This record gives sequence, structure tokens and C-alpha cells, in this order.
Amino acid sequence: MANPTGDDKNKKPTSPNPQKPKLSRGLFSWMLICFVLIMLWGVINGGSAGQEITSWGDFYQRATNNEFVDNQVVLENTRIMAVIAEHKESNGGPLGSIDIPAGTEVFFPIAGENDDWYKEKLTEANIDFTNEKDTGLFMHFIMSWGPMLIILFLIFFFISRSARGGGAGGMLGNFGKSKHKIAQKGDSKVTFDDVAGIVEAKAEVHEIIEFLKNPKKFARLGGRIPRGILLVGSPGCGKTLLAKAIAGEADVPFFTISGSDFVEMFVGVGASRVRDLFKQAKEASPCIIFLDEIDAVGRKRGSGFSSGGHDEREQTLNAILVEMDGFELSDQVIVMAATNRADVLDPALTRPGRFDRQVQVPLPDVEGRKAILAVHAKKILLSPSVDLGRVARGTPMFSGADLEALVNEAAIIATLADKDFVDQLDLDEARDKIRWGRANKSRKVQELERVATAYHESGHAVVQIVLPHTDPVHKVTIIPRGQSGGATFSLPEKDRYFYNRKYLEASMRVLCGGRIAERRQTSDISSGASMDIQMATSYARHMVLDWGMSDRLGFVQYSPDPNREAIFADRDYSPDTARIIDEEVKRLIDSAYAEAERIIDEHWEQVVAISDALLLYETLQADELEKLMKGESITRATVSGLLDEESDVGKTDETSKQTDPEESTGNEDAILDPA
Repeated sequence: MANPTGDDKNKKPTSPNPQKPKLSRGLFSWMLICFVLIMLWGVINGGSAGQEITSWGDFYQRATNNEFVDNQVVLENTRIMAVIAEHKESNGGPLGSIDIPAGTEVFFPIAGENDDWYKEKLTEANIDFTNEKDTGLFMHFIMSWGPMLIILFLIFFFISRSARGGGAGGMLGNFGKSKHKIAQKGDSKVTFDDVAGIVEAKAEVHEIIEFLKNPKKFARLGGRIPRGILLVGSPGCGKTLLAKAIAGEADVPFFTISGSDFVEMFVGVGASRVRDLFKQAKEASPCIIFLDEIDAVGRKRGSGFSSGGHDEREQTLNAILVEMDGFELSDQVIVMAATNRADVLDPALTRPGRFDRQVQVPLPDVEGRKAILAVHAKKILLSPSVDLGRVARGTPMFSGADLEALVNEAAIIATLADKDFVDQLDLDEARDKIRWGRANKSRKVQELERVATAYHESGHAVVQIVLPHTDPVHKVTIIPRGQSGGATFSLPEKDRYFYNRKYLEASMRVLCGGRIAERRQTSDISSGASMDIQMATSYARHMVLDWGMSDRLGFVQYSPDPNREAIFADRDYSPDTARIIDEEVKRLIDSAYAEAERIIDEHWEQVVAISDALLLYETLQADELEKLMKGESITRATVSGLLDEESDVGKTDETSKQTDPEESTGNEDAILDPA
């Protein structure tokens, strides 16, 4: 590839002495191993020849005394071989020989040119012999030294491969080679049109595209483009998508690899892969290297509790640091990395000159979510009546990946209901399914549990409607969803980037309202409020420990540092302070419980009205809740009425018995959850 800057860096260097593989310590080690293997093979091969009988008379006497198996001997090229049989009474015994255990292979060495004489002697004594001389010297050589020659050939192959490839991992094939994926110039189809909801992040990386397209523009005044860009954000916010969009807009090769792909069980492989990756990237410049999940190898060195020795991750990190320091102004290689744990990265990695710039990729706000939904909605058939703004307001803290899954789930729900378009009801159901789980409409619930759940959810709804500093109620249902028996859904009017005290106190009162209403109606309490208790306690502890909302403890943070690494948790306050913290947490929750109980007592008639409506209709929308709070009544078909009507139609019309069950499910959802 031609160098856009016009220099000659891509030309191969000319040298009077071309580089040749040197006899390194690794090659010497292989030669030593080869010598040891040859000696070992000689010992093994020599030890397996059997026991030698030096006297022909001894060997011949044993043959005539039937001391060999089947009274047979084997006449080979350089020896006569036999196997000792079980001991028998002989006619005179061997001449001056010692006893040899049965099954031992014995032989008498002979000269190849005198084998005819031995044949005559064996024939005269009526001793059967087998002549294996037909195998030849070549076959004997192959059988004896063939395995050793194969080992030598393999060692030579690995040595030559290591000399050609260089670096660690030559013997191990491609272990030292980088496992990156590469999208060549023009292959990336992702552009900034596919990235929505992160306007500031797109604007911040726009200058990278300008540099890759026109590097001379930046070199004119002596400026230097950042060598590395670190994308920081929660999972699913679009860090990888943003990097691909940069490569697509700049139309340059895109090298991508995960941090975990560098580390293997062999020491030095990670560093070798780093060197190989940067070498290929420099040859393909201008280009982008994208290191996904860099915290897998970029953690702080020396932290934690090491078992000693060399840490493979630290060697890989050192290789990355050295390679990024080795960049020249003309290299035109941009290194991008992504992580959701920037707090654990090594300071040497984030200093200027390496990853100079950190680009925050946050969760999208309401306008960003609307833009992301519009991007994904282009891929499905959407009803014209769908309000994406309403969906965006009802999905606070959703990431781009969550919104993509929401649109996909809505399309699946509409397909199963045999609809022609994806409507608002499908999007709402998909949102609830992703956040709280699938609705369990087939679960058989006892009447006592239904009543307790109805009053529990109505208690939440009434307190949330009455209090001014809470999110508006969207709908209430007693249909089991996920692990909960019912749910009260909110529709936030705005995104919350911080929590004020009035909102937190109101939220704690809403959480307490369910238990209070349930206890007053059933004269008992259940485990259904476990999640409410957990959330209320979490709010109270954060208010006291982290946010300084306790008058007794003041403007002090008492929670431990989350970045501190220690085996045992340690508190930075005294036992007296710990007692005050417990008292303040208890006081906040007790105050919220008492206030919620007062609200329930004052609006008990509305609680009963909403509970009765939930037992009839199972799901109530926001407008229906407003009517019930004003003392008005609602009239629409109930679930039992729909089932009875369907049963009556089935008795009068025989064909209705074969109706697709998916149709009835879709109609029931449309009645229970009107848009």
C-alpha cells in the first residue's frame, strides 16, 4: 500500500548482509535434545535384543534338549534366535550353562557368510528353523532406526519453522500468531448512520476519521493525533459499534481482537501475539487496531495476590506498552480499546502518549433511546400508530443492546400473534418481558394469593399516585411475571442522573405501601414483599453511607472504597459510628413505613376499589386508575366473561373447537392490555 505521506517507510531496507537465522540458544537446546533422544533410543533398542548365549555348543545342546518353544529357532541375518520354553527333564542338560527363565528371548550371534553351516547342523539335529533372511538389510535398518529418523525429521522441521517465523511459539505452530480478525478496506459496512444515542462520543472521535483520511492536514502545524483512544462505558452502550463505524467512515482496515485472546497457558505467547498484531497493522497502515475488553490484560501491575513467578498478563501488558511507544508519526495506526472497568486499568496504559484520550460512551438519554429505537425499527414492519417517544420514556437505563433486544422481542411477539404489523402493545409487552420476565398467564394461583397480590399492588399504586415526587404509574397487573406475583409499572417523565432526598423518601414510602395494604386486608404478611424490603434498605443505606443525607452523621462518606483490594472487608469508622449508621437506616425506613401507613388509612376506599378491579380485570391502565381514584367505576369485559363467551361459542359452533390457540391468546392480550 502506498504511503499517503510520501515517505519511503514501506520500502524494504537494503543491507549488504542479508539477515540469516542465527544459531540461538533455542537451536542449541534442540540439538541437545536430539542427542539425548538418540542416546535414549540406542539404550532402548539395545536392551530389547534379548539374552546372548556366547557358546554355540550351549545353544545347540538346548535346541536338541527341546528347551525352546515348539522346538523352533529363527535364523536371522546376524543371529540365531529362540525363546526358552517351560523347564523339562532333559537327557543330559545343557553343558555348563545356567538356568534361564522361561519366556526369555535368547540368541547366538553368527556371521552372515557362515549361515549355510548352521543350517546343516540344525537340519542334521531335526531342529525346525525359520529363515527370516528375506527381510533384507534394508528392512532390518528401517525396523531398527525408522522411528529415530522420524523423530529427527520432526525436530528439524520444527527448528526450520522457528527460524523462519521467529519469536516465541515457533515450535508450537501458530500459538505465537495473533488471533485477530481483520476487515479489509471497503469491507466494513457500518457507518455513523448506524450509531445513535451517543452524539458527544461521535463528535469526539470524528477527528480520528479526518486524520486517517488526510494525515498531512495535521502534520502541517506539527500536531500529533492521539495514539490511543479508550472507549469507556457500560456493557451494551455501543463501544464496539462505534469503533466499527470509525473504520467504516475512514475506509481503512480494521483489526479487532479481544483481550482474552492474548493469554494462553504458555508463557510468552501473549507478548508474541501483541508483536505480531502490531507488525501486521503497521504493514497495512493507515488502519485501526481495536482491543476489546482490554481490562483482561491491562489490569494494574502488582495488584492483587500473585502466586509468584512471571505473570503472563503483565508480560502481555508490557508488550502493548512498548509497541505503542514505538509508534512513529508516520505510522498512521490508531489503537482503540474498550472496557467497562476503566478503574482497574494500569496507569501506564492511560497516560498521555499511549491511550491519550478517554471517550465516555454513556447510557442513552430519552432522545438517544428514541433515535436508537428508530434505527432498529427500520428492520421491522412497524405500525404507523406506534409512538417511539412513549417507548423511549418507558425504558430508562436501557442500553443500546437492550433496545435492540426490545425491538426484536416485539417482532417475535407480533409474529406469534399472527399480526401484520408490530404495534404499541407488542413493544410494551417486550419492554416488560426484558425488564421483569415473561408473563405467566397459565400459572394456577390460589384465591387467597390473588387477593393478597391485588391488595399488595393496589397499595403500591395508591401511594405512588398520591405522593407528588414519584414517577407516574403506567399500569398495574396481578399476572405473575418472572419471579413476582404482580407488578406496578412506572413511566418516568425524565431521565434521572442523580436522586434528591424527596424522591428517595417518596420511593421508600411506595415500597412500604404494598406490605401495609396486604397486612390490613389479610391480617397476615407474606414473603411477597422481599424485593420491596431489599430496595428500601438499599436506598436507606446509600442515603446514610454515600450521599450524606443523615443529619446525625453529616457530610461524610462511610462506605468503603470500591477500588481498594483486600482479602477481608475493613471499615473506616468506629463501632460507635457503626451503631449510629444502623440507627439512622432504621429511622429512615420506619419513617417511610409510618407515612405510607397514614396514606393507606386515608385512601383505603381507593385501595379496595383498585383491588376489586384487579381481581376482575387482572390489568389496569393509567387512565383506569385515575377513574378509580376519583371514585368512578370502569366497565369492560372481564377475563372470566371472555372465557365463558368463548366456551358458549364453542358449544354452538363445532368449527370453533379447532380455533388456533394463538388467536385466543392474542385477543386476550389486546383486551387486558389496551394500548
